Amino acid sequence: MTLEERIGALLKDKRLTVSLAESCTGGLIASRITDVAGASEYFTAGLVTYSNSAKTRYLNVSEDVIGKNGAVSAEVAGLMARGAREGSGADIGLSVTGIAGPTGGSAEKPVGTVFIGLATVSGILVRRFQLTGNRKEIRQGTADHALTMMLDHLEGRLS
Repeated sequence: MTLEERIGALLKDKRLTVSLAESCTGGLIASRITDVAGASEYFTAGLVTYSNSAKTRYLNVSEDVIGKNGAVSAEVAGLMARGAREGSGADIGLSVTGIAGPTGGSAEKPVGTVFIGLATVSGILVRRFQLTGNRKEIRQGTADHALTMMLDHLEGRLS
């Protein structure tokens, strides 16, 4: 059983729904989730909010928060996850924001820096990852980490 199939089965069993807010992955996570037949039972929406203005407009991420912390930050990832959850009415919001490269990195946030947010009724959890590889590998790794984080949450291993 694939990671996406395991997540789908758990979401169905628990009668939960999920929505996504993706930046650096450009819809890759939504594509993987919807590759599973029957995903419409638990997948409510996926937003690709690549620009800062899209994060503000569709996810209610404050321009001030983006200005202070940068679009690639724990603060923005958390607000993206909350915005996806609240905007769609889903039980779980999952977000990703990062620097896939090959340009755009800095000393503080080099290429491969990724933040993944998970929002539930209980709160928001954000994790930072430092990935390596080319643009495609970083995007794929980000999707893998996000889906694993979702699985860990559904199986009660995430705190």
